Amino acid sequence: MREIVLDTETTGFDPESGDRIVEIGAVELMGHVATGRTYHQYINPERGMPQEAFEVHGLGDEFLADKPKFAQIGRAFLDFIGDAKLVIHNAAFDIKFLNAELKWMNLPQIPWEQAIDTLAIARKRFPGSPASLDALCRRFSIDNSSRTLHGALLDSEILAEVYLELIGGRQPDFALSTQSGGSSGEAGTSWTPKPRARPLPSRLSEKESAAHAEFVSKLGGDSLW
Repeated sequence: MREIVLDTETTGFDPESGDRIVEIGAVELMGHVATGRTYHQYINPERGMPQEAFEVHGLGDEFLADKPKFAQIGRAFLDFIGDAKLVIHNAAFDIKFLNAELKWMNLPQIPWEQAIDTLAIARKRFPGSPASLDALCRRFSIDNSSRTLHGALLDSEILAEVYLELIGGRQPDFALSTQSGGSSGEAGTSWTPKPRARPLPSRLSEKESAAHAEFVSKLGGDSLW
């Protein structure tokens, strides 16, 4: 199962008011495992960067001036995502911007049902608790110390870890391979079952044991039993 964990950075909140996408970052998962394949693109928004947006992601007019316009990368972006599910935190925001840019290029729109909204999943799992990406990193002990500013690719990589925790955790062996602290040793050590201090009592009755012994005695000396 192919999934794309995706994030965008923009000049503001509303494409219908002239705001544009300035960065797209995406990470490919196959069967809930990162493949190492990514997509990352800075985009010239063809407009000035508001100070409020610059303070969020740090992408200014000078840096973006020589970057390609969305019209130059839109088709390649669609080719990368294909029909994979798109894992997005607050999917409505990103899909709104992506579909606006695609519409202006007369390219196919991304269906809403193609998106998996991790914000909605988090709110359902932890009602009443903070559900921002930073809050979920704290909940799941995911290191986001390098996230001083928003960045589409870095946020996608972090979101991929958060997503795997939200859907059941990152341990494919259900954590049977390690134990944390306690009598089983330090975290990260191999875990193996220890013998019981006292063997469990037999569940066979005396009558059943006698019947079995009689059966075995009739098998003869050449039996493999």
